[in-house]
Amino acid sequence: METGYTVEQLRAAVADAIRAPSLHNVQPWRFRLRDGGIEVLVDPTRRLPATDPSGWGARVAGGAALFNLRLALTVSGTPAAVRLRPYPSEPNVLARLLPDLPRRPTPAEQHLYAAIPRRFSNRAPFWPDPVPADARWQLGEAARAEHCWLELLIGVSAVNAFAEIANGAHRVLERDPGYRAERAAWVRATHAPDGVPAAAGGPQAEPQDLLPSRSFGGSQRAPGRDFEPEPLVAVLGSAGNTAVDQVVAGQALQRVLLTAADAGLSVSMLSQPIEVPTAREQLRMSLGRFGTPQMVMRIGYGQPGRPTPRRPVDEVLDLPVRAALTNQLPT
Repeated sequence: METGYTVEQLRAAVADAIRAPSLHNVQPWRFRLRDGGIEVLVDPTRRLPATDPSGWGARVAGGAALFNLRLALTVSGTPAAVRLRPYPSEPNVLARLLPDLPRRPTPAEQHLYAAIPRRFSNRAPFWPDPVPADARWQLGEAARAEHCWLELLIGVSAVNAFAEIANGAHRVLERDPGYRAERAAWVRATHAPDGVPAAAGGPQAEPQDLLPSRSFGGSQRAPGRDFEPEPLVAVLGSAGNTAVDQVVAGQALQRVLLTAADAGLSVSMLSQPIEVPTAREQLRMSLGRFGTPQMVMRIGYGQPGRPTPRRPVDEVLDLPVRAALTNQLPT
């Protein structure tokens, strides 16, 4: 068994970890090497006080980055044993990873890893083609593999009931000027390493839309390009709603998203009913599930797109002082 990870292994794995999703693409994570272990942290300077006052979204995003990190280390032949929230006195540390017994990655892990650069949020209307039953089953299995559940809303009545909850939450959020200003601050009209590019923000909402959408400065849609009338909506949930549960949910979310990308599916996330506590409870009760909804997704087949930009790896690393000095020495 290895005694610890190296700076080189950290850099290589973090290049994949940062491809995870986050609210408004704020990328609220940092990574460091401490005593041979890789640690995943929430970056408190990149929190969204109006959209995410509790830190739920940052912890879910950190969990998604953690899953990518786990995959990258496994595929490189250096899998990790993971301890979540390892230091009670350091709540911003979400996880600590130490080398586990070396092994070859499974074909499933290799497929998920290959899907990392192909995963992105698709906020445009999807095609009317239904998601096959076997793909739906695989999505549910992906959530279960990470100790979460995935409820697929099937049928017009179930989707309409969800739409009522989601639109109510959306209206609550939109009444907050701080929320609207925060969202606008993260829209990018020109190339930037973070935030939501206006070109990727999806079309402007219209009165006939069934589900709500955030305004990220997208263009008016072309005639006949309405959203699908019967979208496949999936609710991801965890056993509880502690900080650890939220990190677990982030890992499950990323496994589901990569499973979808591997199957050629597009996904957009609808977190409005999660961000409003009363709407989240309404959603939980409507599903009749124990536990806590942590994310809602719209899943289908859509036009090809491309991932949003990410900050350079060096901007999210906290290197040991000795390693940092060594990297600065002339060669």
